[in-house]
Amino acid sequence: MFEPAQRRDMYAVVGCSDCGALWILADPTEAKTAQCPRCRTRHETRRLERFYRTEDRDAAREARAAMVAEKSGDSEAFDALPSVREMERRLDDAGVDDDEYLTAAGLDADAVADAGDVGGSPSQSRPELVRAALSEGGARTESEIVAYATERGVPAEAARDVLERLTRRGELTESGGEYRLL
Repeated sequence: MFEPAQRRDMYAVVGCSDCGALWILADPTEAKTAQCPRCRTRHETRRLERFYRTEDRDAAREARAAMVAEKSGDSEAFDALPSVREMERRLDDAGVDDDEYLTAAGLDADAVADAGDVGGSPSQSRPELVRAALSEGGARTESEIVAYATERGVPAEAARDVLERLTRRGELTESGGEYRLL
């Protein structure tokens, strides 16, 4: 199992005292409160137990995954898996790329790419737009992120769903009503 660090770091795996969910907080000392992604209970960040601390986002993700596996009794199965980073790399290498898929479907990949260009920039997926909203302006509120996405053609409810999904997956953190990329 992972040993907790004794210094103040950029990422911390924390747990909800109400439902037991584990999630990652980026810079846990920055915001006064954080919301559990599962039960939505708001916690004071200073009172959240930090099970693991690190400066490396991938290490925090790996530690959280190990803790979730241990909690569910699947430690042996988890130990047999490659690292989270390695699994992501394998996913990137698996399957067919977009051009191959479109060509196999009988479509001209270049024409599809041209049709997706808006204002000279390639179209982005909904998750990419939500991430872009955060990378351009740092921490943002839900309403700012939704406004950014809706200005680019994403329905407001879909933007909220993407925001929730990315937070549950540990790609974003919400604290004090503001979201940040991890």
